Order: sequence, then structure tokens, then C-alpha cells
Amino acid sequence: MATDSAHRGVSIDRVTASRFTARNDRGGEIAVSTGGDADFTPVELLLAAIGGCTAADVDVLTSRRAEPEAFQVQVGAEKVRDTVGNHLVGIEVTFRVVFPAGEGGDAARELLPDAVRRSHDRLCTVSRTIELGVPVTARVQAG
Repeated sequence: MATDSAHRGVSIDRVTASRFTARNDRGGEIAVSTGGDADFTPVELLLAAIGGCTAADVDVLTSRRAEPEAFQVQVGAEKVRDTVGNHLVGIEVTFRVVFPAGEGGDAARELLPDAVRRSHDRLCTVSRTIELGVPVTARVQAG
């Protein structure tokens, strides 16, 4: 059983030209490419990470009150190329959640805006890291 340490990491292995496999330490794999096929691109994975992180936070908080009938998070952004290089602008996360009628559903609906705000302002490691602007260090170990 894996322990929950502070360090997080994945490995990326080249499969063929412009196709890669990302692996985590628990054995999970996901195909990554440059967008010429159905595989996720790195930008799509970043958007999925933002949405998945905040969705998990919000789900934990709201589903204690009621199980949602529908729960979808859409994440979008515009990719631009300017004097600072390629990057995303206008990242937007939209929650579409339906809770059942009744006391539990009412409680979950009432909590939803606060849960989204808490995830954005404090809980979601992915979006918090992006907003804080943490530097990324690139190293080369050539063989």
C-alpha cells in the first residue's frame, strides 16, 4: 500500500514520435500526444488536473449532504503566443451540479458556492500552484 508522502511525481516515456505514456508510482498510466489523435495533450491534462482537483474538493464537501444527480465540471482557456511565449489565459472552471429535491439536496445546493470558493482559494493544490506562479526547473541528464 502506498503511503502519502509530500513528494509527488510521474514519469513520462516516449512511445513513438510525439506519443508518450505518463505513469504514476501506483501503476496508473495515461497516453499523451501532441493532439493528432484522441490522446490527451499536455494542455488538456493541465485543464483536467485543474478540474479534477477542484471537483474532488467540491464533491467531498457537498456529497456529505446529498448524492448529486449530475456533476460535471468544464474547464476552458485560450492558448496564446506572445512576447512571453506560449501560455494559457482566461482559465475558467464551470460547475454544473444537480442535487435531489429535499432537505439534503437543499443543504448541498446552499453549500455549493462556498465549496467551490474554498477549493479555489485554499484547497485545490493544482489551481493554487498555477495562481501562485511557482517556478519550474528543467534539468538534463544525458546518457
